[in-house]
Amino acid sequence: MRKFFIFIYCFSLCFGATAQEFRCNLSVNTSKIQGTNKSVFQTLQKDLNDFISNTAWTNNKFSTYERIECSFFLTITEQIGSNEFKGTLQIQSSRPVYGSSYITPVLNFMDNEVSFTYIEYDRIEFNEQAHLNNLSSLFAFYIYVILGLDYDTFSLRGGTEYLKKAEHIVVNAQSAIERGWRPYEGARNNRYWLIENILNHKYDAERTAYYKYHRLGLDQMNERISEGRENITEALLDIQKVYRERPDIYLFFIKVFFDAKSDEIINIYSEATSQECTRIYQVLAEVDKNNVKKYEKLKTKETAF
Repeated sequence: MRKFFIFIYCFSLCFGATAQEFRCNLSVNTSKIQGTNKSVFQTLQKDLNDFISNTAWTNNKFSTYERIECSFFLTITEQIGSNEFKGTLQIQSSRPVYGSSYITPVLNFMDNEVSFTYIEYDRIEFNEQAHLNNLSSLFAFYIYVILGLDYDTFSLRGGTEYLKKAEHIVVNAQSAIERGWRPYEGARNNRYWLIENILNHKYDAERTAYYKYHRLGLDQMNERISEGRENITEALLDIQKVYRERPDIYLFFIKVFFDAKSDEIINIYSEATSQECTRIYQVLAEVDKNNVKKYEKLKTKETAF
């Protein structure tokens, strides 16, 4: 479990733990909306922050240091009616690396199908057993995805419980009028496909890679840098195997991984041998073509850094 491993980080700080799981930065951007009452968006931002902070998302106790770093950037692009809005939502999360001050990104995802109804001062309510409204279901879904992937980085597929909760939100929302919950909406990069890919057994090796990359890789590099980097290489080779087996033609979950990790991977191999750099470049050029230009500097040690 995540709590067992993270105790290594902060055993001296565990006294006085609270129920809050997140250290969350949530902002609402309304620059694209003109001539409307902006106070409603200030209230919305406060209500969403309260919703995330005051809901008990797990049965575990989190000390201040353990809280998961996450950010939600909600951009309102259109006001359809007095209480109806459309926009986009950028979701990011990270976690600390053992023995260092470094924070590693875990998730960086953009949802372009955001729509919801919000009445100022109405309480944002969520029920795991039913789709009450799109706003609470939307944020609860991403909270559980963040939790699931975070726990996966501390123990082998340790986040399944929370990822299943995210899946249940999708099931409950199948009759919702808002887009993003069903398989036939969008370019196969919506909420439905995100959780479908993560929990699809054909992607099990990638979820294993999250554990190898973070717990066996980054967390070891403070004391055993070569061993930790080799475990990261093994994690990337696991993703290469998934890529070659092609569980779906879009390979969406693989893209989600590299959207968060591409820049970091380059830094990890900055001190590697030219042989290691060449080897990992070949892997990355195959599995992450969207970022292949970035990886050019890994081709040879002499020209890379």
